[in-house]
Amino acid sequence: MRYYDVKLTGRQKQKVQCAELMEISRNIPHNSPQDPLHKQPLPEDDEIDLGALASTLWRGKWIIGFCMAVAIGIGGYYAYGVATPLYRATAVVILEPNQDQIVDLQSVTTGLTGEWTEINSEIEVLRSRGLIGKVVDRLDLTADPEFNGALNPPGWQQRARSWVRESLGMTKPPVDTLLTDEQTEQRAKRTRDGVISSLLGKVSVNNVRNSLVFNITATSQNPAKAALIADTLTELYIFNQIEVKFDAMEQATVWLTDRVSELQMSLESAEASLADFSAATDLVSVEGLRALERQTKDLRDRIATAQTVLAQQQAQLVALGAATTREQQAEFANDPQLTRFLPRAATDENMAAAFDARFQFVEERARQDISRTQQQLATLQASAIELDAQIEDQGADLITLQQLTREAEAIRTLYEYFLTRLNETSAQQGIQQADSRVLSNAVVPSVPSEPRKSRILALSGILGLMMGAGLVLLRELRNNSFRTAQDLEAATGYNVLGQIPEMPVSKRRHVLQYLADKPTSAAAESVRNLRTSLMLSNLGNPPQVIISTSSIAGEGKTTNALALAHNLVGLGKRVLLMEGDIRRRTLHQYFSELPKRGIVSVLAGDIALEEAIYRHTEFGA
Repeated sequence: MRYYDVKLTGRQKQKVQCAELMEISRNIPHNSPQDPLHKQPLPEDDEIDLGALASTLWRGKWIIGFCMAVAIGIGGYYAYGVATPLYRATAVVILEPNQDQIVDLQSVTTGLTGEWTEINSEIEVLRSRGLIGKVVDRLDLTADPEFNGALNPPGWQQRARSWVRESLGMTKPPVDTLLTDEQTEQRAKRTRDGVISSLLGKVSVNNVRNSLVFNITATSQNPAKAALIADTLTELYIFNQIEVKFDAMEQATVWLTDRVSELQMSLESAEASLADFSAATDLVSVEGLRALERQTKDLRDRIATAQTVLAQQQAQLVALGAATTREQQAEFANDPQLTRFLPRAATDENMAAAFDARFQFVEERARQDISRTQQQLATLQASAIELDAQIEDQGADLITLQQLTREAEAIRTLYEYFLTRLNETSAQQGIQQADSRVLSNAVVPSVPSEPRKSRILALSGILGLMMGAGLVLLRELRNNSFRTAQDLEAATGYNVLGQIPEMPVSKRRHVLQYLADKPTSAAAESVRNLRTSLMLSNLGNPPQVIISTSSIAGEGKTTNALALAHNLVGLGKRVLLMEGDIRRRTLHQYFSELPKRGIVSVLAGDIALEEAIYRHTEFGA
């Protein structure tokens, strides 16, 4: 029988003896599945064992604690010794949309509506470079080393860089300090832009959720300066709102003044054109034009009547000329005298001559009537033509007059509208109201807001904990030794017969004394368990020879063999403990009176076996 001492790393630095039965039966091959000590290797498990992970971290608790202590120390040094304390002051502003105006001039003086887009716009206005630049100019922050880094003395990095350049001969030649006005202005502009950027990084604006309230926070190394910056930014922001409205009002006034002047000139020109046209034409109106149209209608009726009469007269004249008998002449002439003369004209020549003379008179009178009717008809037609031309001319003049009148009225209406707006704008000047007001000014802080020492220490501790845990897990990952009996069984396929913890003794010679004085200790109990396992490994043929060996020195071979021998002696058995390592002899560290010669001398025949055997009192000798 031989067993191996394998050191397992762990909390108590336990040692495991893996026993292998060499010859239980000559017919059973070694390391066969029928071997009583053989065990199939355990299959690998891909699942994470949280218990094993926690055990690993607990074993490395001192490394984790050390990393946490170092990290907390570094964080504390930074928080209490290196970090510059910063103070924060906050001013509160409320947005007041839809303010009532004294004069109704909505397009120029209307306030904000309070929509989210306008709230976000106001936040951007508060953080705009233009407004921040006014704060820089008001407080003269370009001369403040906190915001103008060029005013600070050079740091160790700059000094080191300058020293390296001087050592290497890379120093720049002196530059003429005389600068032109343009260069000076550009340098001042760059400096101001840098200060604005620095101040922007130290000013924050946020809107209180579901409200129109803004918190304006300024950060500075000086508490009073932080409060002053916050109050100045608030003041300039409100003043900027009034200034914007004033500029808009002034621009509106200038534009309205120019527009009113232009409209006044246009109105005067339109009225002059209307007056000149009215003076150059006859007085026309819609009523006069309608009267002319009525006259034209009467003329056309008279012309129609005259044409009818003329047609009748001409028809009568034709009928008179076509009459061949006195009866026809009297009938067509329709003259009373001819009708009276007709009965006697056939018998009386004088009466016949009178009838003929009267017929000629009637015929001539008909010709005269036709001539007179024709003249009258021509006169009426000429009057109608003249009246139509007059109506046409007056209609065109009336249209032109109406057009000029409408243009003048339109220009007058526009002129009066803009004149009213100009008067309203002039009356509104000087009464503009800001859309915001201050709820509370910034209070000078009494304690610094940064660095947050407790948070830095907590984060440092967490970082140290993570680093320590990482180191422990990395060490565990790189460790290829056996830590538990299960690992050893899984790797070798053999059962572990026992585990013996490290004994709390200062010297090796005190091992036997410890086992004798503390028979109920964990180490003594482990030795007894190992002895029982060895004896019961083969009941029919208990082992007579036990070899203790290990891969390297210092793993407890001698201590465990000595403890096992001591336990077997306690059972009344005779035990011979032989030291097989002839190069590194260690039994003399446990016993001070060992023979100088050992097994090598016995094997060489220099001494007898009895001369090399040492009997110690604790073994019952």
